[in-house]
Amino acid sequence: MNYHHDYHAGNFADVLKHVILARVVTYMKQKPKPFRVIDTHAGAGLYDLESDEAAKTAEWQDGIARIFDAEMPTDVAGLLEPYLDAVRAVNGVGLKHYPGSPLIARHLMRDDDVLVVNELADVEFQRLKQEFRRAKSTTVLNIDARHAVKSLLPPKERRGVALIDPPFEDKNEFADLSSAIDDALTRFATGTYLIWYPLKDEAAADRFVALTISKPGLEYLDVRLWVAKPFPGLGLTATGMLVLNPPFVLKAELETLLPWLEEHLAEGPGSRFALQASVQ
Repeated sequence: MNYHHDYHAGNFADVLKHVILARVVTYMKQKPKPFRVIDTHAGAGLYDLESDEAAKTAEWQDGIARIFDAEMPTDVAGLLEPYLDAVRAVNGVGLKHYPGSPLIARHLMRDDDVLVVNELADVEFQRLKQEFRRAKSTTVLNIDARHAVKSLLPPKERRGVALIDPPFEDKNEFADLSSAIDDALTRFATGTYLIWYPLKDEAAADRFVALTISKPGLEYLDVRLWVAKPFPGLGLTATGMLVLNPPFVLKAELETLLPWLEEHLAEGPGSRFALQASVQ
């Protein structure tokens, strides 16, 4: 695997993904019973926005940098606060570091909520293990993500969230992802699943989503954000998150957040968002 998230940490796709993760974890804490978060493609955990890799692409400047200190309406500020608080927690003055999904989840979780983070790439795994060397109720694994889905579900707490965030380097990634989700739902049908996907090939993404949500009775939210029409040199211009068994409040929260995020993350003509739900 050649993917290194250091080049992309804090970009607009991370913002959308991590805002949704933060809202779901916040919802899960409303009940006193512990829950588990499983991150199948956890990455390195923490990213230096002043590193050579981040400087080469500067994607974070059109992502987290645009909203970190932005003025916002009270309702938007309240919904973004858990996410932004997790970002502030790894920074002193200013914005120099960006937390990946495992650090965001752990920051928001309680001491008795269990976090399982998995990363196959050895260099990123070593960094991840170092980040969590003193963390409570946290397990760091170095196994294939497909095996992680099979071996870690269902969680013994019977309350859980799985974040599945593949690098999409393989041309068969959508097919493999669909198969993994089938396995996961067979093992843990009531779990909440957060599935990130790029919108480079919208037809392939549409087929993947249609297949996944075709399961009878499955509730879902499909969230998409375009920051511009594709044009040479811009790279990724659209991102998606498929949420299976979403918290009942999440749709209304996203209806508040998405217009503001689209406005502040737009990079050119063609910016927009879409929100499709199983229950309107």
